[in-house]
Amino acid sequence: MDAFTAGILQRIRNAELDLHRAQESGDDFLAEVEQSELDDLHRLASEHGITVSSVSQPEAHAA
Repeated sequence: MDAFTAGILQRIRNAELDLHRAQESGDDFLAEVEQSELDDLHRLASEHGITVSSVSQPEAHAA
């Protein structure tokens, strides 16, 4: 995997986590911003033939 692909996939994971956090906190504006970022990253990945196969799950915190 080249650096560009790794970078896009990392940015997608980060955006997914940020979106989840915004949704959980009830911040509708931030959730909309993060969803737009995620949509743009998926479009960019698609344009460059990068397959995004999984959705990040939020990390579970130990109780």
